[in-house]
Amino acid sequence: MAGFRNMVRGAGVTIAAGVLALSAGFTPATQPEGERMNVETSPDAYVLDHTLHRITGERESLEKYKGKVILMVNVASKCGYTPQYEQLEAIYRQYKDDGFVVLGFPANNFRGQEPGSNEEILEFCTEKFDVTFPMFEKIEVIGEETNPLYLDLAGQPEPIGGPPEWNFTKFLVDRDGNVVARFDTKVRPDDEKVIRKIEELIAAEPSSD
Repeated sequence: MAGFRNMVRGAGVTIAAGVLALSAGFTPATQPEGERMNVETSPDAYVLDHTLHRITGERESLEKYKGKVILMVNVASKCGYTPQYEQLEAIYRQYKDDGFVVLGFPANNFRGQEPGSNEEILEFCTEKFDVTFPMFEKIEVIGEETNPLYLDLAGQPEPIGGPPEWNFTKFLVDRDGNVVARFDTKVRPDDEKVIRKIEELIAAEPSSD
């Protein structure tokens, strides 16, 4: 994994996505893939050994969430898929008492669709979508300054691996902290495929200490 991280940091990560014309309001600028999913894990699948800052400033280790089923999502405020915040919040509220959590990671990597400060992002998602799930400070999810968490996510075996191709890419992590599925931008958080996998993981007991 360290070798992969160094390779990515040195060469950067690029994306290959077609770009569509923007129109008024929230508009996607590409046609992302549908679903990429793999339930096989690897020795490098563990992704909770990172510490990041919450959007409110405090440092937090992702180890805090071990034992929960986690949906990690790179979010943006001015994207055609920004309304997925509503579905993310809905499934968080529905399943949080069963050991499920959504973690949001704002990123401005795709057509400048997350331009605001952390304070502005927090105000937007709470006032517009009443978001209560944990939000983290704005990070880079592709390119030379990619956050180490997203280097780990990108470093997963295919078809889970590879950098996000657009906003609202979703990585699903089991109770042991292993990445087990990926759902790309067009797949809504409340899609039957996503819910089915979340419920399957919620029902499973952690296998590690």
